Amino acid sequence: MSADDAAALVPHGANVGMSGFTGSGHPKAVPTALARRIERAHARGEQFRIGVWTGASTAPELDGALAKVNGVELRLPYQSDPITRERINAGAMDYVDIHLSHVAQFVWFGFLGHLDVALIEVTAILPDGSLVPSKSIGNNKTWLDQADRIILEVNSGMSTALQGMHDVYYGTRLPPHRKPIPIIAPGDRIGETTFRCDPAKVIAVVETNAPDRDTSFAASDATSEAIAGHILEFLGHEVRRGRLPPELLPIQSGVGNVANAVMAGLENGPFSGLTAYTEVLQDGMLNLVRSGRMVLASATALSFSADATRQFDRDIESLKTKIVLRTQEISNHPEVIRRLGVIAMNGLIEADIYGNVNSTHIRGTTIMNGIGGSGDFARNAYLSIFMTPSTAKGGSISAIVPMVTHVDHTEHDVQIIVTEHGLADLRGLSPKQRAAVVIGNAAHPSFRPALKDYFDRACRLSPGKHTPHLLDEAFRMVDPLR
Repeated sequence: MSADDAAALVPHGANVGMSGFTGSGHPKAVPTALARRIERAHARGEQFRIGVWTGASTAPELDGALAKVNGVELRLPYQSDPITRERINAGAMDYVDIHLSHVAQFVWFGFLGHLDVALIEVTAILPDGSLVPSKSIGNNKTWLDQADRIILEVNSGMSTALQGMHDVYYGTRLPPHRKPIPIIAPGDRIGETTFRCDPAKVIAVVETNAPDRDTSFAASDATSEAIAGHILEFLGHEVRRGRLPPELLPIQSGVGNVANAVMAGLENGPFSGLTAYTEVLQDGMLNLVRSGRMVLASATALSFSADATRQFDRDIESLKTKIVLRTQEISNHPEVIRRLGVIAMNGLIEADIYGNVNSTHIRGTTIMNGIGGSGDFARNAYLSIFMTPSTAKGGSISAIVPMVTHVDHTEHDVQIIVTEHGLADLRGLSPKQRAAVVIGNAAHPSFRPALKDYFDRACRLSPGKHTPHLLDEAFRMVDPLR
């Protein structure tokens, strides 16, 4: 049926599990048609809003279209759309920010309420009723299993060669019946290449032919290249000390320009035989796979620029033997991350002198995107690295502050902080030792005197000397420092 007819089957108040993870694999037609329907209902004075559950961020024709018409009552678990963000911060949309590995199990536990509709993009429906995923898997398996009704968008614009790249695991159980996840190497396949689907639940099939959202990346600059250089030097040091093998350990990399610069550094660096166990495969990691530097990459989604998409589509037959796309609950599973010894590299908004990291909020109250998978990896990684330029807003804001205004990753989960000015290795250090290293190695030189002055006075005047703070000043200093 048409997208408009399918949208007519979604009622006001429904919780809708939609496919999509970092701009790939999201439904392209029905969300836009649903937004038009909601807009017409609002013009008639009728209430019409839905809950939107996804894998992660999507695209303007989903998040943006529905947010623009005020059609979303609650959003989870991660978003990056500017209109959605504006609605959330204005108090017009509720938002639940969740560790990405927790979403599927929370739905199975019944913690999030009932899932009414699954709206999933696939590339094909096979004769046995199974579904071929597109360029992301995310939480789609759970949406298909848990929803009462299913709407499928079959996107013929995706390569049929995607079939066989996916690994959909059906072995998870609820406590107390859980069993170990049988992955001992990044490339292990433990599931099926397609989604199971109950045909009785399918209420609509909509045909589309549309690309995923292109993810554009800025060219590497001196700052991102300096950060990458510090990380590569550190990894080489760890190899020489015998704490990492020559081929390193599986790499996880967050999204963004700095992350791509690190991948570019690895492509030109001394390491070979690399592997990845991550959630999103971006341009930089794809280049590593294409060059042969990386022999295997496991993820839950592909998020490429337009040029990288063309390269991927052209080389897909060879790449599909080196890339595994998994369900989100497995790509981000703490058990597997710890077993494999992943090297986790993620960005931040601000870090404080003791190593606490804020990756989601501005001034403690305004959400940016969400925690995503960074917490899944940081707490369970072999090495937990956070990287950022030392300043923002043209140098007027310091990324290193006395106390973060919101804590996403506590000092217990943060081992390494890297800026263009240096690398702060916090392993095995006491709080005061960490503060000295963060200020001395990671802070921008123009902000070091103020940070050092705060720390020195806190060491003298703080009631407790273990983690010295001047609580009446810590956040007040955000303004002059920022």
